[in-house]
Amino acid sequence: QVQLVESGGGLVQPGGSLRLSCAASGTIFSIYIMGWYRQAPGKQRELVARITSGGSTRYADSVKGRFTISRDNAKNTVYLQMNSLKFEDTAVYYCNAEGRTLQTDFASWGQGTQVTVSS
Repeated sequence: QVQLVESGGGLVQPGGSLRLSCAASGTIFSIYIMGWYRQAPGKQRELVARITSGGSTRYADSVKGRFTISRDNAKNTVYLQMNSLKFEDTAVYYCNAEGRTLQTDFASWGQGTQVTVSS
């Protein structure tokens, strides 16, 4: 079983920055994709950004130019650097990872970390 543990959320003013981290643990053979999703109150969960093991990235249009996703394959960790934060970035941010253990494929979610942008 693969577990994801997120950290780095919090309260920030508009225009500020935060950095989220998510570390995967377990009997991991390979992680193909790691990503960040978010869910605001009353809204569906949406993709924020994701990155493959080879470093290819994909971003939601709403965060392009402001957020940067990166990963450390040796540490099975993914990061999300969030700059120029806006009120509308307020949400619970969830880490996601898809890959393979020694026995089977997996798709895991973290418990979520709250990001609140407020003045």
